Amino acid sequence: MTFELIGVPARGTEDVVVATHGRDEGAVFTGTEDGSIWRIVDHGRRIDRVAHTGGRPLGIEHDVDGRLVVCDGERGLLRIDPGTGAVEVLADRVGGVPMRVCNNAALAADGTIWFSDSSTVHPLSEWRKDFGRHTCTGRLLRRDPDGTVEVVLDGLAFANGVTLTADESFVTVAESGRRTVVRHWLAGDRAGTTDLLADDLPGYPDNTALGSDGLIWVTIASPVNPVVTLLHRSPAWVRRAATSVPERMQPQPEPGVRVQAFADDGSLVHDLQLPDADFTMVTGVREHDGVVWLGSLHEAAVATTRL
Repeated sequence: MTFELIGVPARGTEDVVVATHGRDEGAVFTGTEDGSIWRIVDHGRRIDRVAHTGGRPLGIEHDVDGRLVVCDGERGLLRIDPGTGAVEVLADRVGGVPMRVCNNAALAADGTIWFSDSSTVHPLSEWRKDFGRHTCTGRLLRRDPDGTVEVVLDGLAFANGVTLTADESFVTVAESGRRTVVRHWLAGDRAGTTDLLADDLPGYPDNTALGSDGLIWVTIASPVNPVVTLLHRSPAWVRRAATSVPERMQPQPEPGVRVQAFADDGSLVHDLQLPDADFTMVTGVREHDGVVWLGSLHEAAVATTRL
C-alpha cells in the first residue's frame, strides 16, 4: 500500500477536504496552526495560502457555493471565500456565551450546519487538560440558515468529528474521551433519539467525514493508553493533579496511522492501519474516489494512501 507525504509550509494540518465542484474542483484544502488555509493543487505541485483565520483552524468543509466552512478553535464557526480570502464569522457564541473549542462540522443540503464545541470549560490551548480531566462538557450544535444556533446534545466527552449521512437521516459526533461515535437521528421513526454508531473504538477518535463511498470515516488519533483509561476512572482531584504536570510528562500520542470506515448500520467496513508510517496523530480524513487523504494535528504535511 502506497503512502505519500505532501509537505505544506506550516505545521498542524488538522483536517483536510477535497473540493468536488466549482472553480477549485479536485483541490485539497487544509488549515494549519499558524491560522493559514492552504489549497493543494495537482497532488502538491502547487500549494497556495488562500486565507488566514486569525485563530486556529480545525475542521474544514467545502460548501455548495465553493466556499469553505471552517471550525476555528479560537474564533468559532467561519465561512471563507478561497478566491478573495474574505473571512466571515457565522457563529462564535451560544446563548450569548463564547464557544470554547469549535471543532468540526458537517453541512446539510438546506444550509444547516452541524458542528461540535469540544468543551465549555477549557479553551483550545488547554485541550489536554479537558481531555485528561474528562469534563464531559462537549456539545453538538446546529446553526440554522437564519443564523440561530441551538444545542442539540450536551454532556459529550470532548465532542469532536461531525458527519451527516448522505440521506441526512442521522448526524454523528465523535466523543474522543469515551471512544464512541454518537448517532442522533433526524428522520424516520427514530427521529429525535440518540444511540451509538460505534463504541469501544481502538483509540481516541478525532475528526470524521463522509466519504465519496458513502461511508463514515473516523480517525483514530492515538491508540488506547492505559494511563488515560485509569485517569478517566479516577477521582476528579487525581485528574486535576495529573493534568497539571508539565506537558512532556503527560501521556503522548504514539506514531502510526489508523482510520476506520463505518456503514450506516454501524458495521466496520475498513480498518486502515499503517503502524510504520512516519506520520503522528492523524486527526483528519477524507476519502475521495478511493484515495484517502489524511491530516495531522502536529505534522507539516498531509498524507495520501489508496484503498
